[in-house]
Amino acid sequence: MAMSCKDGKQPIMDNGKYVRYTPEQVEALERLYHDCPKPSSIRRQQLIRECPILSNIEPKQIKVWFQNRRCREKQRKEASRLQAVNRKLSAMNKLLMEENDRLQKQVSQLVYENGYFRQHTHNTPLATKDTSCESVVTSGQHHLTPQHPPRDASPAGLLSIAEETLTEFLSKATGTAVEWVQMPGMKPGPDSSGIIAISHGCTGVGARACGLVGLEPTRVAEILKDRPSWFRDCRAVDVLNVLPTANGGTIELLYMQLYAPTTLAPGRDFWLLRYTSLLEDGSLVVCERSLKNTQNGPSMPPVQHFVRAEMLPSGCLIRPCEGGGSIIHIVDHMDLEPWSVPEVLRPLYESSTVLAQKTTMVALRQLRQIAQEASQSNVTNWGRRPAALRALSQRLSRGFNEALNGFSDEGWSMIGNDGMDDVTILVNSSPDKLMGSNLSFTNGFPAVSSAVLCAKASMLLQNVPPAILLRFLREHRSEWADNNIDAYAAAAVKVGPFSLQGSRVGSFGGQVILPLAHTIEHEEFLEVIKLEGVGHSPEDPIMPRDVFLLQLCCGMDENAVGTCAELIFAPIDATFADDAPLLPSGFRIIPLDSGKEASSPNRTLDLAAALEVGPAGNRASSDHSANSGCTRSVMTIAFQFAFESHMQEHVASMTRQYIRSIISSVQRVALALSPHLGSQAGLRSPLGTPEAQTLARWICQSYRSYLGVELLKSNGEGSESILKTLWHHSDAIMCCSLKALPIFTFANQAGLDMLETTLVALQDITLEKIFDDHGRKTLCSEFPQIMQQGFTCLQGGICLSSMGRPVSYERAVAWKVLNEEENAHCICFMFINWSFV
Repeated sequence: MAMSCKDGKQPIMDNGKYVRYTPEQVEALERLYHDCPKPSSIRRQQLIRECPILSNIEPKQIKVWFQNRRCREKQRKEASRLQAVNRKLSAMNKLLMEENDRLQKQVSQLVYENGYFRQHTHNTPLATKDTSCESVVTSGQHHLTPQHPPRDASPAGLLSIAEETLTEFLSKATGTAVEWVQMPGMKPGPDSSGIIAISHGCTGVGARACGLVGLEPTRVAEILKDRPSWFRDCRAVDVLNVLPTANGGTIELLYMQLYAPTTLAPGRDFWLLRYTSLLEDGSLVVCERSLKNTQNGPSMPPVQHFVRAEMLPSGCLIRPCEGGGSIIHIVDHMDLEPWSVPEVLRPLYESSTVLAQKTTMVALRQLRQIAQEASQSNVTNWGRRPAALRALSQRLSRGFNEALNGFSDEGWSMIGNDGMDDVTILVNSSPDKLMGSNLSFTNGFPAVSSAVLCAKASMLLQNVPPAILLRFLREHRSEWADNNIDAYAAAAVKVGPFSLQGSRVGSFGGQVILPLAHTIEHEEFLEVIKLEGVGHSPEDPIMPRDVFLLQLCCGMDENAVGTCAELIFAPIDATFADDAPLLPSGFRIIPLDSGKEASSPNRTLDLAAALEVGPAGNRASSDHSANSGCTRSVMTIAFQFAFESHMQEHVASMTRQYIRSIISSVQRVALALSPHLGSQAGLRSPLGTPEAQTLARWICQSYRSYLGVELLKSNGEGSESILKTLWHHSDAIMCCSLKALPIFTFANQAGLDMLETTLVALQDITLEKIFDDHGRKTLCSEFPQIMQQGFTCLQGGICLSSMGRPVSYERAVAWKVLNEEENAHCICFMFINWSFV
């Protein structure tokens, strides 16, 4: 587009198509582009008037300049993105080549060992064992024994331990000291989470992760060393001593405590040596191991309420990457002393998969999360900074862990039970605990609490995937929660007028979910829950009209093996500041059979598989059983409430009954969601009951009586056959009660899909909630005709699912369902040719 320019002052145009601008004009246009990259026609004319240097340029030419400028900017960004992708692929290719070399070495050693042992067993009696030729692989599968003379706590002795730790860690990170196998459920190769592997056949449990992160090595080391900031199970890390080394590294003596994940087991603690060093190739290493008496190093006496676990040489190898970022290898290798927990919980402490999900992969995700935040805007949804949102998630998780563990050094003390030990009650009156809950109200009301009470319990679940159960608890709160209890908990922090901007995810039986943030891989969600009209009484101004909860939800991916599912929530104050007071309560569901195959990715919240009748249903259930086996999990429940000290006995009694009612509700829901409901539990599914079969017959008889045609095209005459055909009907068929506020009492599979609900939660949905204003008016005008004539036909329109999604339908038919005595039993609706908009 180069053209001549006379005198260098005014642009020269060729047939109105091309123009060369002076440097001053380009500078002025660039300033304008920075303020407004896509100005309107009016704005461009205004620019010409306001900027005299542009007065000789046609508005059309300015429009072309802005178009070209936007195109160049887009090309520049795309080129920059492609360069970044190329650098990442090059680094990942290097990582894969190194991993391939390591695997080839491991295969060669295994082939050599196999041949040696074959010869050894032929030439030597089986009763003897010669360890003189034991390979690196097998030698790494036993407890490490000191290869050097006993060492002491002097700097030289600690350096000797540190150097040995470094060597053993590197042999695990990049060598063949441990046999690493692919993590179950992970795709082979460099997927979004990196390369994840778990140990096989070695002492304790081990996990290894390799990946690329967009952070410099020193920043990576800083984040990983601050374990409490990303490892939710870490209660505290105390650095008791720091020693510099001659090579520029540091040796640290650490004492670390981990929370117990459930009420059925004690916490773990570690006495560690951590060594940070820079290798000759420029790589940064942070490695650590437990200090034991056999090493004659410094010792740490046992601590009450904790079991001393052992960390075998572990750590992180961080190598700088060309063009920025780092290639990292993370290794976690521990012996968690499974003997100290009940036998039913031992798989939790013997599973390398659980260690990978809870620790190794979490570290890698934290690094990738911080790297992404550093490359994007500092302010996210609702004006919150990512670091502030992560801090809120951390506070929710930490508060839940503190209540669940109830350590005495934090002020918790146990009170007596009521003759049954199924629910444990703890009370905390310490000032530190009350600082977060005992606020002065801005409207003049006094604080309503002087202590905090926690009720906790654990239960064993069978045959229900934790992810499915957690999703149900999240979306159908009314199935287990008590509105009065929610209002009482909210009054402790005085939830007042509250206005939040943002899109709503869905509405579930009186609750609205407002998204706040999610992690980079969507494995964790932070959201605000609005409970509408909960517990409001005009006579009690302290009780709020609407209750708002800050909620943390994670572990909803059914395909993630060994993932702990958590739903943790806390009432929030109207201000919702970053340091808002939080009293977290919630659920934690831990799988105990993490080594087995993950549940089918096609399973949804509907109960179709469990509610099938006849041979087909049994076959579907047995197929799923063959895939997933008999799954077990342990659920831990912990709820916290602020209260006045003189009300302790009353609140404790109320809380016990509440926890027991929740346990009963969870057991009922778990049975309904279990794929083995019919065959394993010995219970008949709701669709197999005589009541359901009778209702199906009434629906079909009434339809034929009023409309003169058959509803079903079925050869079967039995009630069971009618029910099964109705269940699989392609149109959405649902019944609602004849009450002042009609609620749904039955729906076939298509009806459940349209409402996006389950049979268990169907009664949470009222008829008026699925129609918009126009639909409600139409229904009200047609209702008398339904009662008099027996049926009516509705024109096509839009309705809403339980999650707030719009659903279109071609037309609908409503008819009155009569029972055996010819009395109206309910109203049945059939939505024909429906689909989500």
